[in-house]
This record gives sequence, C-alpha cells and structure tokens, in this order.
Amino acid sequence: MNGTPRLSLLLGVVAVSFSAILIRLTHSPSLVVAAWRLTLAAGVLIPWSLARGRGLSKHGLLLSLLSGAFLALHFSAWIESLRHTTVASSVVLVTTNPIFVGLFSLALGEPPTRPLWQGIGLSTLGGVLIGWGDFALGGSALWGDLLALGGAVMASGYLLVGRRMRRHGELLPYVATAYGTAALLLLGAMCLFSGEKLPLRGDWLWIGLLALGPQLVGHTSFNRALRSLPAPAVAVAILGEPVGAALWAFLVFGEGIAPLQGVGMVLVLLGIARALRVVWL
Repeated sequence: MNGTPRLSLLLGVVAVSFSAILIRLTHSPSLVVAAWRLTLAAGVLIPWSLARGRGLSKHGLLLSLLSGAFLALHFSAWIESLRHTTVASSVVLVTTNPIFVGLFSLALGEPPTRPLWQGIGLSTLGGVLIGWGDFALGGSALWGDLLALGGAVMASGYLLVGRRMRRHGELLPYVATAYGTAALLLLGAMCLFSGEKLPLRGDWLWIGLLALGPQLVGHTSFNRALRSLPAPAVAVAILGEPVGAALWAFLVFGEGIAPLQGVGMVLVLLGIARALRVVWL
C-alpha cells in the first residue's frame, strides 16, 4: 500500500478526535450545530467542485445522495447524544460501527479477513473499556448512549456507500454532493424541529472549526482512503477517535482517565495495528 492511504487515515483520525470536544463547547441546539457544520463544509466544496468541472454519473449521484442521507442521520443522532452522556461513552458507542460495517460487508461481497475481524474485536473491546464507567442503566445518559449507537449504524451505511462510490468515482464531486445533501436534510430538520435557526453568536467559532477540521479534513481524508481500502479497515482506523477524544476530554474538561480506560486505549491501538497490518504492508 502506498503512503497516501496511510497519511489519509492518520490525518483523518487526528482531525475527527476533536469533534466531541468542539461540540461540547457549543451551546446551540444539536440540529443547529450539525446543520451549520455541514453547510459550511459544503459551501467550500461545492464551488470548488463546480470550478473544476468534475461531475457524477447518474449512478454516482444516487450513491452520493444516499451517503449524504446516512451522514445526516449519523450527525443528528450522535451530536444529540453528547447532550445526554459523556464524551467517552458517546464516542465509544458511535465508533462501534466496524462491527456493523463488517457484518454488512459480508452481504456486499467484501468480507473482512480474519486479522481484520480480530482487530475489530480488540478495538471494540478497548472502546467498551474506555467508556465503561460512563455507561448508564437509565435516564438521560441511557438515551444518549442509544442515540450514539444509532449514530454508529448510520455511520456504517455512510462508509459502505462511500466505499462503493470511491472505487469508481472522483473524490471531490462525491464529498461535495454527500456533504451538501446532508446539509440540506439537516437544515430542513432544523427548521421543523428547532426553535433556533442560527447558532448562538459564541458558537460560530466552534462550528467553523468543526467544519474545517473534523469535516473537511477528517471525513474527506477517510473518503479518500476508501478508494484503496475496504470499508471495515477504514472503520477500524476510525476507532482511534475515542482514544484521542478521551485524551482531549481530560485536558479540556478534566474528565479523568481511569486505569481501565488506559487499558482500553492500549487495546484499541493494538486492534488497529492488527486489523491494518495486512493492508498496511
């Protein structure tokens, strides 16, 4: 494997590890944060894509629209979960998507290899340990955990569609269309279900950073890697996010890292190494 997918995965993980922290710094409704994050990102990519004159086939357009729908559902569920549960618990649950990606890939003719399944298992176990102390059995935290799990299922659909699209389509028109579709869906949902239509004045900086870092750099890097790597491999690499998010949560919010969480972080990193060893060489 050449160095481009490696760099894309590494850059993507570093960028998205800031997502939960930046979202926790906002005070606007979840739908407003998600909608404007995607709108700002699409506002950068769509003019760029049009200027380059790169288009999509009819099939590619349909896949891009479907990917955007999955992305909108992922963000609306996950961002809302952060209002009800902790950063570690939310990020851990939403990044269980490699399990769903692996299972769905079986039906799509690209089954994960044994090392990849082993990596999925190790990393998922590590993720559970990272958020173990945050899991709740009732109340608002449980609702947040369920929302995060739903976000994982939607993220799985997003990655699987992206893998199929990226095997034959150009990156820029794909991400511009997918992000733009997600933005329109979230703006529509915001108008229907949220009393606020614009972020609070103090939130624009954080939402702008969400659009620039986790979205434009992070998600686009993962979509770039999907051209060369199967969706389960990319999904496992994304499991590096809870490690980074937990570290940032410790530094920014003072959310401590217990010994069990430390063990979980090591397992996540070992799982990533195991899963990517074959495709990395």
